[in-house]
Amino acid sequence: MQMNPALEEGPEEDEKTEEEFGDKDEFENENDDSRNDFDINDYLDDDMPAYKTQASNTSRDDEERVIPIVSGDSFQEMLISQLGLRLLNERQKQIATYIIGNLDDSGYLRRETENIVDDLAFSLNITCTQEEVEKILGVIQELDPPGVGSRSLQECLLIQLKRKTDDSLSTEFAIDIVQNSFEEFTKKHYDKIQRRLGLSDEELKLAIEEIIHLNPKPGNSAKESGKLTQHIIPDFLITEENGKLDLSLNSRNAPQLKISRDYEEMLRAYSENKNDKKNKEAVVFVRQKIDAAKWFIDAIRQRQQTLLMTMNAIMEYQRAYFISGDETDLRPMILKDIADIVAMDISTVSRVANSKYVQTHFGTFLLKTFFSESLSTDTGEEVSTREVKKILEESIGTESKKKPLTDDELAVLLKDKGYNIARRTVAKYREQLNIPVARLRKEL
Repeated sequence: MQMNPALEEGPEEDEKTEEEFGDKDEFENENDDSRNDFDINDYLDDDMPAYKTQASNTSRDDEERVIPIVSGDSFQEMLISQLGLRLLNERQKQIATYIIGNLDDSGYLRRETENIVDDLAFSLNITCTQEEVEKILGVIQELDPPGVGSRSLQECLLIQLKRKTDDSLSTEFAIDIVQNSFEEFTKKHYDKIQRRLGLSDEELKLAIEEIIHLNPKPGNSAKESGKLTQHIIPDFLITEENGKLDLSLNSRNAPQLKISRDYEEMLRAYSENKNDKKNKEAVVFVRQKIDAAKWFIDAIRQRQQTLLMTMNAIMEYQRAYFISGDETDLRPMILKDIADIVAMDISTVSRVANSKYVQTHFGTFLLKTFFSESLSTDTGEEVSTREVKKILEESIGTESKKKPLTDDELAVLLKDKGYNIARRTVAKYREQLNIPVARLRKEL
């Protein structure tokens, strides 16, 4: 719309009866004199239907809503604002600001302090020692959220534990574990920790609970508190009522488009005096803009049709799933299955699946999550790998955390349920579900 003033956003106007534009080449050479001999009614016919000059996803009864843009201070800005409450001179503030600028999204300082000394000398012409940088880093580590400015996970957890004010025995034991037995803690060798520190089962359990409730990524929590959240606006809406599915495009994802009436009136005015050379040039210019606007509106309409065709094919293919919301009802489905149904290229279906969301009565999902390979059961039935993953996830969720199931045991369990898959496949699915190995799932 910025490039073409003949294209406008706005509500639909009164619809006219259907009548096509006159047949002609819309993009003839503008220097061709034949372009100036045209029927103005091809553009300004009062019987021209409104849908020919408008593109809309909404009906007249749709409620107009604006999605608010979420804003807030960035993670670094939050920390810099806290520096104002510290007794730092201008030079120290510059060093502190530079250090904060080097923190990653999780709130960690991944750059060595000796390298920061060099950076400060070259970029800010500030000469300082490594000890001075580490002293100012200590000030940053006192800022909120606790743990920010850490150089390792161990340091991050220690900072948070030492800032606790309850002075309980469980906190003291937790500090001892993180400080002196961190490697054993990460590998969940609790028996070694218990022997080394002489802790009872209950004391060890309370200390471990203190640690696992700490925040390993303080920078991410600061972003959430700053409300820097991205809202997903679904592209499609599927509603279900008594086993009947209804599909529609989200009307708030695309504006209503139409051809400017001002440009149409301008074309009418210029056409009344065709013999004037300047008027001829103006008519050619206005025609080009209206033609381009018509083409764009048609392209938008075609895009909407492509989206609806593709989503409708997915909805029909996975009808049982969209009615029940149960992942075990998902059929095996690959891009080619949908491409064959809609008679489009696989790349077109891929672009839709990778970037569009659908809202259902049981949640909002990225379309690509509905695609999965097939797997044969003992009875020869083709099932979706999503179904197998769901059963795997449920099996791990109900296991005894004192003795979690190994991948071999999970493979046997799935085989008993009719899913004959190898241990390495179980491991692959488990990793795709972001579930750790049995040893790391162990709890006291």
